[in-house]
Amino acid sequence: MATNASRGKAEENKPSVLSTLPKELPLDFLKTITDQFSEERNLGTGAFGTVYKGIVPDGETIAVKKLAENSPVARDKLFTNEVQNIMALNHENVVRLVGYCHEAQKKVVQNNGRYIVADIVESLLCYEHLPKGSLQKNLFEVPDKMDWDTRFKIIKGICNGLLFVHSIPIVHMDLKPENILLDDNMVPKIADFGLSRLFGQEQTRMNTQNVVGSYGYIAPEYLYRGEISTKSDIYSLGLLIMETTTGQKNCPSNEPSAVQFIRNVREKWTELHIATRYPSLNADRLQQVKRCIQIGLECVEIDRQKRPAIENIVDKLNGRCASRSE
Repeated sequence: MATNASRGKAEENKPSVLSTLPKELPLDFLKTITDQFSEERNLGTGAFGTVYKGIVPDGETIAVKKLAENSPVARDKLFTNEVQNIMALNHENVVRLVGYCHEAQKKVVQNNGRYIVADIVESLLCYEHLPKGSLQKNLFEVPDKMDWDTRFKIIKGICNGLLFVHSIPIVHMDLKPENILLDDNMVPKIADFGLSRLFGQEQTRMNTQNVVGSYGYIAPEYLYRGEISTKSDIYSLGLLIMETTTGQKNCPSNEPSAVQFIRNVREKWTELHIATRYPSLNADRLQQVKRCIQIGLECVEIDRQKRPAIENIVDKLNGRCASRSE
């Protein structure tokens, strides 16, 4: 006869429903677990779609992103980018893609004043659910301000995630606080690879005439010349590091590359200001704050060649001296 202990052990070893599912998920299943994409399950809406909370039969939760039909980038391109570029990624600082759906359904739609039955393709992406939400929310919307150790841990985690992404090499193209999600232990995870580009082994940069990205985080060489490289991400990373360190929001208003925000940080965040802003920190931690401000400012150099490589940034954050890459 099975004891309670042995029954408990069997339950423990039982695989989760999620781990037994195929990567390509049926649309009906995603409708069921999101309660037909109900408003109560809406976790947030952005330019590229709406994210819903999905509850699988064993109670595990996932985030289901339904791509918008009228997004700034074609849905098929967003879908392909996310699936191809992050399905294989496995790193503690990158959000895990657990499944996807690309399914045509017959719908009655209006066309030239007539109603016709057409095949409408729904594109959905499913990720691990991170209930703490975005860095944006935790930095600027939650009343309890984060202490310095948490901020520093988040900065290091984002940089470790980007080091992994750039090693593939993938350029993310949309780093900003909304696209960094936090788990229950405040471990940051880079999310939203809809704009990402995969580079060939010998390729260091490419040009595009179709500039898309988030206002206030776009590197100038991409904005004005359509140049894409890993250094485009470094520019956005610098802004992220400065926002996390200072607790001040980059509000670009009419400046896509955050010139005013950068100027304010450069002028205001002196050693004296850092000591005033963080009065309870010891000398080592004050040095960490100063180092993060310095790294952030190096990352937003107008000349991309002067920005440090992600390897050097990680070295500096870990207290290892590294010269800037030219």
